[in-house]
Amino acid sequence: MLAQEPAALRAGVQSAAFPAGGGSATLCRMPEDHKPATMPEETTRPAREGVEEHEEVTGTPRVWAREIFNRRFLAYLGPGFLVSVGYMDPGNWGTDLEGGARFGYDLLWVLLVSNLMAIFLQALSAKLGLVTEHSLSENCRLHFSRGWNLFLWFTAEIAMIATDMAEFVGAALGFYLLLRIPMPLAALLTAGVVLLILLPYRHGARSLEYLIMGLVSILGLAYVVEIALVHPQWRQVAYHVVVPKVNSQSIVVAVGMLGATVMPHNLFLHSAAVLHRERPGDRGHTARLIRYATADAFFALNLAWLVNSAILITAAAAFYAQGMTITSITQAYRTLEPLLGPIAATAFAVGLLASGLSSSTTGTLAGQVVMEGFLHRRVRPLYLRLATMTPALVVILLGFNQIQVLVLSQVVLSLQLPFAIIPLLLFTRDPTLMGKHANRPVTNLVAWTVTVVIILLNGLLLAKVLGAAY
Repeated sequence: MLAQEPAALRAGVQSAAFPAGGGSATLCRMPEDHKPATMPEETTRPAREGVEEHEEVTGTPRVWAREIFNRRFLAYLGPGFLVSVGYMDPGNWGTDLEGGARFGYDLLWVLLVSNLMAIFLQALSAKLGLVTEHSLSENCRLHFSRGWNLFLWFTAEIAMIATDMAEFVGAALGFYLLLRIPMPLAALLTAGVVLLILLPYRHGARSLEYLIMGLVSILGLAYVVEIALVHPQWRQVAYHVVVPKVNSQSIVVAVGMLGATVMPHNLFLHSAAVLHRERPGDRGHTARLIRYATADAFFALNLAWLVNSAILITAAAAFYAQGMTITSITQAYRTLEPLLGPIAATAFAVGLLASGLSSSTTGTLAGQVVMEGFLHRRVRPLYLRLATMTPALVVILLGFNQIQVLVLSQVVLSLQLPFAIIPLLLFTRDPTLMGKHANRPVTNLVAWTVTVVIILLNGLLLAKVLGAAY
C-alpha cells in the first residue's frame, strides 16, 4: 500500500482537477503565494539506502523495468495521450499526405526523427511540472519580469488561436466529407460537438483523458483499415524508416515535417496535465512520477508516430504509385473512393474527424493553461472554447481557402515556438529550481541541439512560405 501523502499536498494536487463547489476543472494550480521549489536538506543515510536513492533519481534499467510493468503505471497513463493528439492534428495530415504522394516512402525517416525530438522535449515539460508543481506558464510568471511575462503570454495566446483555427477547420472538414453538408453548417456542428466533449471535464480531467483516448483509438483504427486496403511495400517501408533519403525537391517537405514537430501549446499543456496525478508520500516519489510521465509520453507519442507514418504510407501506396498529385485533404478523400472503394474514403474521413475533434479539445485545455498560468486568473473552459472558436468560424463562414489557413497557422506556430522551448530549457537546467532533478550536462547538450535544429528548420519553413527559394 502506498504511504499516505501529506494532507496539504494531497488537497493542493487534487484541487487541480477536482475543484470544490462544483466549478469547472482546471489543469493549472493557482496558489495564493508562491514559494520557490527547494529540496530537503540531506541527512546521513545507510550506504545501501543511498544507493537506492541514487537509483531512484537516475532510473537504472532495473528500476525502470520494476515500475513500468505494474498497475500503478497503468493508472498513471493519460497526460501523454492528451498531448499526443497535437502530433496527429489536421496540420500534420497535410504534410504527411504531401510527403507520401510526392515522394513515396522516402521521407518516413523524417517522421521517426521528429518523434524522437518530440518525446525528449515533452519529457522535459512533464519533469518541470512534477518537480516544481507548477506548469510552464506558471513558472514563467513566477520567475520572469512582468514585462517578459506579458510578452510571452501574448505570443502564446496568438499561437493558441492559430492552433485552434487549424484543428477546428480539420474537424469541420471531417463532418463536411462524412455527412456531405455545406462547410458553414459543418463548422457550426463542430462547435456544438466540441462543447459537448468538454462537459465531462467538469467531473475531472481523468474523464476527459478517457474520452481523448477513445478518439485516438478511433483514429488509429481508421488507419489500420487504410493500411489493410492499400497493401504497401513493407520492405520499402522498413528501409526508408531507418535510411535517410532527401533531395533538392523533397527537402522543402522534409523541413515542413520536421519544423512543425513540436507544437508550443503541447509543452504548456503537458507541464500542467501531470499536476493532477496523485503523489505517493514515499521517498523518491518525484523520480518515480518522472519515469511514469516519460514512459507515458513515450507510448503515446509513438502511437502518434505510427499514425503519421500510416498517413504517409497510405498516400505513397495509393497516390504516388499511381502517379497522382494530391494538393488538399479534400482531394485525397475524393481520390481514395474510386481507387480503393468507399470503405477507404469513409475511414479517411472518420480519422480526420477524430483528429480534429480531439486536437481541438486539447487545444482549448492548452489555452486555459496558458491564460491561467501567465495571468493568474481562472478561466472556464466553455467560455474559452467559445472565444477561441470564433476566428475559425469566421474563416469558414467567409469561405477562406482551408489550405491557406492551415499554412498560415503553421507560420504563426513557427514564430512562437522559441518562446516556449527556451524558457523550458532554462528552467529544467536550473539546479536552484529543479534540485537533484536538474538536467545533466549531456541532457542540456542534447536539449539545446534539438532546440537549435527545430528553430532553424522552422525558420526555413517560414522563409519558404514567405517566398524564399532554397
